[in-house]
Amino acid sequence: MRTRFVVAAVSGALTAAVLGTPTAQAVQGNLTVTKVVVNGGKNIVLGTGKKTVSVSVTVREDSGIRDTFLELWHSTNGELDVSHHKAGTCTASGGLTTCSASFVLDPASDVISNKVAGGNWKFYAQVQAKDGDYFSNDYPTVRVQRAASLTVDAGPEPVTKGKAVTVTGRMLLADWNLNRYRGYSGQSVKLQFRKSGTSVYSTVKTVTTNSTGDLRTAVTASSDGYWRWTFAGWSTVPAVTTAGDFVDVR
Repeated sequence: MRTRFVVAAVSGALTAAVLGTPTAQAVQGNLTVTKVVVNGGKNIVLGTGKKTVSVSVTVREDSGIRDTFLELWHSTNGELDVSHHKAGTCTASGGLTTCSASFVLDPASDVISNKVAGGNWKFYAQVQAKDGDYFSNDYPTVRVQRAASLTVDAGPEPVTKGKAVTVTGRMLLADWNLNRYRGYSGQSVKLQFRKSGTSVYSTVKTVTTNSTGDLRTAVTASSDGYWRWTFAGWSTVPAVTTAGDFVDVR
């Protein structure tokens, strides 16, 4: 297990101290945090390749910033298992200072495994001003999710009205343990239809992916339109929807 690094203010400077548990908010002086942003406020969706995640903390402090320590971390059952940390780069404007950093999440590393998907990720920010004012806190952050993909194919095309349209697809899920995509089995996926000339999709039925992540079902052709699959997602997997596949009904 990796050890979480947290910093402590010692003699006016920030130094790394090794701690295994989260820290409570600490405040000294009138330095205040006005905004915290991780990955643009969006969930972090990670496939099998590296992904760069930006973090920033904006503070109000008139003396200027001396030091920062920013960390993106994850714990399982109270034990730290992922820690990305570094000093931030600070820019002052209009009485506020924004300190930012970026971290590279790599599923090929030994610390990014399937067990860290979902919640329990936090952003730790520690900032010290030139006049000795100080602020630190842990913030709940966005979810880090395993990327998923979904395909659709509807046919035959064209098809005679009243005949069967077969709609197939396949759902794959990023497996961080194996560093590859695999079929996502046992998932409920909605089949939706949008009639030509309209803008709204309606759910026709729900189909479950098989052991290899494949989807297959038949519906009756009634009018020209578009067929798509949509998956609602989980805390560990994002929602995903295919583009519509047009079928000409004659």
